[in-house]
Amino acid sequence: MSPRICASIIISKIMKTTLILIGKTDGKLYQSAIDDYASRISHYMPFNVKVIPDIKNTRALSEEQQKEREGNLILENVQTQDCLVLLDERGEERRSIEFAKWLGKRQATGRNLVFVIGGPYGFSEAVYKRAEAMVSLSRMTFSHQMVRLIFIEQLYRACTILKGEKYHHE
Repeated sequence: MSPRICASIIISKIMKTTLILIGKTDGKLYQSAIDDYASRISHYMPFNVKVIPDIKNTRALSEEQQKEREGNLILENVQTQDCLVLLDERGEERRSIEFAKWLGKRQATGRNLVFVIGGPYGFSEAVYKRAEAMVSLSRMTFSHQMVRLIFIEQLYRACTILKGEKYHHE
């Protein structure tokens, strides 16, 4: 293992990584799998999942108003020094190994990483302006439930790649 990867693993023990979700995860199977991967990730770095409750009475709100309210709640959960990363269809796509290298570089800064999976209409302009990076899992569209599971598995995979473990085969 290279010294750079070792250094990022040591630093990752200091920095925290958070995944913010809008609304609870529907379905016991999804939640069980998400909990399993969250537990695995916690062996590599301090990690937590923060669920922001769904906004009530959304039928009375326009899409823009809903994005604004969700955006305010997201930004309330992000500190000034945090690196905010949005999971967004317009983000950069990376192979798993490329994502692991990207994660390692972010960890090397020592700043907390906050990933966000937004609501059904995406993010408000304020959230886009605050974000430092955007990640896309695919050009395909997935349900928000699936995105949660796919991303958390990829985050775990990146941790194992950085550690040089055999979870990822390439």
